[in-house]
Amino acid sequence: MISKFRPIAIAATIGIALFAVAGAQATNLVTNGSFETLSGGIGQIGYNGTTLNGWSNNNGSGHSLGYNFVYSAGSADTTGANGNSGNVKLWGPNDGSANGFTGASPDGGNFIAADGAYQVGAISQTITGLTAGAKYTVSFWWAGAQQSGFTGTTTEQWVVSLGSQTLSTDVVTNASHGFTGWMYTSLTFTADGTSDVLSFLAAGTPSGEPPFSLLDGVSMVAAVPEPGSVTLLATGLIALGVIVRRRQLARVRI
Repeated sequence: MISKFRPIAIAATIGIALFAVAGAQATNLVTNGSFETLSGGIGQIGYNGTTLNGWSNNNGSGHSLGYNFVYSAGSADTTGANGNSGNVKLWGPNDGSANGFTGASPDGGNFIAADGAYQVGAISQTITGLTAGAKYTVSFWWAGAQQSGFTGTTTEQWVVSLGSQTLSTDVVTNASHGFTGWMYTSLTFTADGTSDVLSFLAAGTPSGEPPFSLLDGVSMVAAVPEPGSVTLLATGLIALGVIVRRRQLARVRI
């Protein structure tokens, strides 16, 4: 004899399993997405021994490296960091601009600062363990800033690619000596294959008034249904269980 509660219990179990699967899929596929693991100290990535675990600094146009720096918390508007064109600092309270820059992102610790108009090149890493045709969400903190010692309004943006697909953040306008504040953005991509290259390319204007795009807290997870959709599906399964049970009872009465 089938328990009258069995169809409902099965449907509820399926619903719970859906929630469990959704949670299991939320594993960050990015290595060193907070940029905390590095060797050689802060500075231009790939220059003078600065190496950022998991990330490469792709060639800029006509240059061996993109003008992409890793800073520790508090260093960007104080000591700065060295690159192949000298020391680079960003405008902030510690070098004369009360623009609200706190020296770190909401993610904390190290962050990336990339010139979007000079020696432009992407930072990238190969993401493995993907399913071809599946959707993945790339999330990150970012902001716009300007190199200290320069004056003029700038614009900043990140151009993000996964395999053959490219998406971009909004373009933000930054006041002279300014800082835009940190923003959190999520972009959804479709994987080309079981492994794809994830890259971040800074884009900014104008050349000569160094526009810097900042980046931190990068994550990439399998895209899952919205919680409301999962709840709706679980509710539907429970309702289906009730209908099945009623039909069973109807057969018994006949």
